[in-house]
Amino acid sequence: MTTPEPADRTLSRASLADGDPTRWFDQLYTAAEQGDAVVPWTRGEPNADLVAWAGAHPGDGRRALVVGSAHGDDPELLAGAGWAVTAFDVAPTAVTAARARFPESTVDYVVADLLKPPGEWRHAFDLVVEIINIQAMPRDFRTTAIASVAGFLAPGGTLLVSEVAEESTDVATWQGPPWPFSRAEIELVAQDGVTVTSLETIRDGSRYWATFTR
Repeated sequence: MTTPEPADRTLSRASLADGDPTRWFDQLYTAAEQGDAVVPWTRGEPNADLVAWAGAHPGDGRRALVVGSAHGDDPELLAGAGWAVTAFDVAPTAVTAARARFPESTVDYVVADLLKPPGEWRHAFDLVVEIINIQAMPRDFRTTAIASVAGFLAPGGTLLVSEVAEESTDVATWQGPPWPFSRAEIELVAQDGVTVTSLETIRDGSRYWATFTR
């Protein structure tokens, strides 16, 4: 018996065929709400690498932006560490789920598109967190997405970027989404006055973990 293809791949393929790199996110969250799919990046707990970082970097009321809020695990972690958090997702279903999951939250959950973000977010955040979101887009869209992420960062702020490392995968046989990042793509975040402060591979070389500042 043939194993059915995961919903994220079938939905993303159809969305991309129509020239829309993000429509499938809300379709996937909606299908998951109905019990017809699994959102592979939601695990009911915050990213372990971000947990370690947040423990050493209290927010003290400074502004943070989380790219791809999903069901709220990473935004709530940062809020608990004292950051004033805005978290966005292109999928309205995900934003609704996060608000329902954390009804007393101080996080401002909003629907927004990384490819066309609100203008008032430019240079507005002391911390920007991008973990395994842009890699869900094909390379044709990544330059715009990366520019948006860099543009969110305020002077003196910190930008965290983590993606699956292309060098740890067999690119010829890889089936996405997600599609791994090359080192050059990670380095592309250093634009518009943003500079890299550290770039390393973690998890036995399978992930990039990079920090930037402006």
